[in-house]
Amino acid sequence: MTQTDLFKRIIAHSKEYGFIFPSSEIYEGLSAVYDYGPYGVELKNNIKDYWWAAMVQMHENIVGLDAAIFMHPKTWKASGHVDAFNDPLVDNKDSKKRYRADVLIEEEIEKIKAKADKEVEKAKKKFGDSFDEALYRTTNPRVVEYSQKATAVEQRLGKAMSAGDMADLKAILEDLEIADPEGGTRNWTDVRQFNLMFNTQLGNIAGEEGKLYLRPETAQGIFVNFLNVQKSTRQKVPFGIAQIGKAFRNEIVARQFIFRMREFEQMEMQFFVQPGEEMRWYDYWKQTRMAWHQKIGTPAEKLRFKDHDNLAHYANAAVDIQYEFPFGFKELEGIHSRTNFDLSSHQELSGKKLQYFDPEINESYTPYVVETSVGADRMFLSILSQALQEETVPDAEGNDSTRTVLKLHPALAPIKVAVLPLLKNREELTNAATDVFNKLKFSFQCQYDEKDAIGRRYRRQDAIGTPFCVTIDFETLENQTVTIRDRDTLEQQRVHIDQIEGIVGGKVSMKSLMV
Repeated sequence: MTQTDLFKRIIAHSKEYGFIFPSSEIYEGLSAVYDYGPYGVELKNNIKDYWWAAMVQMHENIVGLDAAIFMHPKTWKASGHVDAFNDPLVDNKDSKKRYRADVLIEEEIEKIKAKADKEVEKAKKKFGDSFDEALYRTTNPRVVEYSQKATAVEQRLGKAMSAGDMADLKAILEDLEIADPEGGTRNWTDVRQFNLMFNTQLGNIAGEEGKLYLRPETAQGIFVNFLNVQKSTRQKVPFGIAQIGKAFRNEIVARQFIFRMREFEQMEMQFFVQPGEEMRWYDYWKQTRMAWHQKIGTPAEKLRFKDHDNLAHYANAAVDIQYEFPFGFKELEGIHSRTNFDLSSHQELSGKKLQYFDPEINESYTPYVVETSVGADRMFLSILSQALQEETVPDAEGNDSTRTVLKLHPALAPIKVAVLPLLKNREELTNAATDVFNKLKFSFQCQYDEKDAIGRRYRRQDAIGTPFCVTIDFETLENQTVTIRDRDTLEQQRVHIDQIEGIVGGKVSMKSLMV
């Protein structure tokens, strides 16, 4: 199966099994806006719970916040969003399609790198076990040429983005002969800046005085509340403030399913440190966050660090944790050393001091900040991408059959236990199964299912990622035992009803991800 086919399957599976629906679908939908269905909302909540537990519950010096979406408009002036929160926009004159110029160039860079990788793969097959990839990459003329070209374009792009040089961005498009992905022509307009913030009006106040913005990030709510949180919780530097919340960006091109949307959810933590200590903590959070992703079973080879080629105006260091989605390695989480830019800017524009008095050095200072920010929606997509699998397994008669299964970590699965009476037309079985369901529902997210043959019900639960199925049969009526089926191994064990909670609880508890 190609990566493109896998991505289509993920989208189709998400809708068919109630994870994600196109928003307002009965009205032909709304571009790049999606609704989370019954299983999707459970999985997403579990992802957020995992992040919150690891970030707040496991750290005595990190506390939570839930700031309002609407903030005073001066907030976005101080943060630089009013003047600098732009993407470079370019239109194709023939197709009338609109694109981000930097994304078109980045995609072309990936194509150049792919050419080098293709040469390497051909050489691997040719030379076999004796192949020295590192040596080949530095000595083969064609591979070296591709690599040098990609590096040169990356550096030129970074320089143009940092300088806001729209003319050079267009020149790069022309020099690389980049064509419209849909129309195929190279008839581009000039590149121009496009501000990404949505705006609205406050009540009945018209004009600039009443202008409000839907927040484009959650971080600023943390910064303006820095002293409120520090004083009310008596935190000492270093300490962090964590927040999960919605953000909104009027993306030029929002695509690739839930990877890039106009309404999305962020899980962010701002860690306040003494000036001069930021790089030590930057390195600490890089490693800590990478370990967090791998804890749920994400293969190490699917993740990588990618340093920013051009730094944001507020940062002195920045790196992305990239995940290999079906459409390539893309940003999943960002770790940034933001210096003291945000607190200093808000202090200057508001006229209110945002400093910390450090009793250990008997001195006040504006803390530096290390940020970690991961998109809940992108995290959702990465988990689906690695969990959705097709397997050949034996059916009830011992013959091979294909099953679609979501191999989610049990702690993240939307439904932890499915309770299934062997037959739906035998009242004694359905009554016993209902009793088991009512007993377990206080401890886990459970589901009762009696429709169709037991084999079909197993497959249905596999497809939504349920780690355990409890089957109630005639033996249950005799001795109060049931079978527990494991989603991944397909093994079934006979246990007493009173043992179910203990067996399942040890596997699905969030605690298993914390130790």
